[in-house]
Amino acid sequence: MFKRLLFIFGISLVLTCKDNKNKIGTKECMPIESQSTLQRLNSVDLNPVFVKSIEEIVTDSSMVSIYDGMIKIKGGVFAMGGDIVAGFENMPSTALPQGDELPKHTVQVSDFWMDSHEVTNAQFKAFVDATGYITTAERPIDWEELKKQLPPGTPKPPEENLLPASLVFSYADKGASKNNLANWWTFKKNVNWKNPNGPGSNLEGKDNHPVVHVSWYDAMAYAKWVGKRLPTEAEWEYAMRGGLENNMYPWGNEKTEQDVHFANHLQGEFPYVNTVADGFERTAPVKSFPVNGFGLYDMSGNVWEWTNDWYSSKYYYELKEKGGVAINPKGPEVGYDSYNSTEKKKTIRGGSFLCNDYWCSGFRNARRMRNTPDTSMEHIGFRCVRDIN
Repeated sequence: MFKRLLFIFGISLVLTCKDNKNKIGTKECMPIESQSTLQRLNSVDLNPVFVKSIEEIVTDSSMVSIYDGMIKIKGGVFAMGGDIVAGFENMPSTALPQGDELPKHTVQVSDFWMDSHEVTNAQFKAFVDATGYITTAERPIDWEELKKQLPPGTPKPPEENLLPASLVFSYADKGASKNNLANWWTFKKNVNWKNPNGPGSNLEGKDNHPVVHVSWYDAMAYAKWVGKRLPTEAEWEYAMRGGLENNMYPWGNEKTEQDVHFANHLQGEFPYVNTVADGFERTAPVKSFPVNGFGLYDMSGNVWEWTNDWYSSKYYYELKEKGGVAINPKGPEVGYDSYNSTEKKKTIRGGSFLCNDYWCSGFRNARRMRNTPDTSMEHIGFRCVRDIN
């Protein structure tokens, strides 16, 4: 919701894709349990209206035994967190490990199944057609829930600013501050997963593109319908690394400025110019770029993807302080963002078509980002996982 608030109230801020030096705390990790995506829906930090819409979804029994399009990931032990690699010393600070990626710590994950690519528009449409589900971006903003994320006494905005809407990217004017999100994100009414650029836009020719303008709640609802769940952040990073140890990217340590394109991200100067050297200005059809070592597509670039975990900028320090190996960690019980302690956010991973070394370098294995669970944007989607029983 915070990204939506920026445009309701005319607020600007430094986007958290930039360097973040975070604080330290303590916390223990807990093991994954079956259907773990559904086990924290009683959190006081979740919107009860959206939680109810998820609870009302009935799992399609015909989907539960379908594993087509999924990859069986053999679990293991790995070093989770930011990589310090020789030859990257002269890279911009935004292309190197950030405060919330450190310290590296040892994690063990169990075997699991993972979708080989992001959930597509066609797949999400099948879900909506079967259930009648209405996404977050298609609903008016609930002021009573919204004001919980704002300073006490914040006045209610005009009703027209609470109408259904989502965030769409547009290039900023050269010289405009990229630290002001309003220079390159627009809060547009009647923008949603099926009208990704507003009234008059549609999904023609994009059945095989990743669905966007979906919130964490929307991803959770879809996952329940197909009998899956959202990945933990640890599962996500383990899968993204594809078996490579202590490498910057899923493909190794070859820098993204080379002529070979490993993922869909922005070439040029963000947020002003995209040379489209990789062939895609915005989303690309799934499977447009090579698989990683586990046979997974688009773990890097294309769209950011929701995980199940609450985001905490101090969580890695908490795990490190606990010592030993973190067994199937599934994130903190309560989210914490050192830049905004009022909002509770979910972690997103993998980067998007907008990522660039001089801004967020989201295509790195360890790069973490976050958004409130009701946020929807043009560059956020998801994929699902399933436990191995």
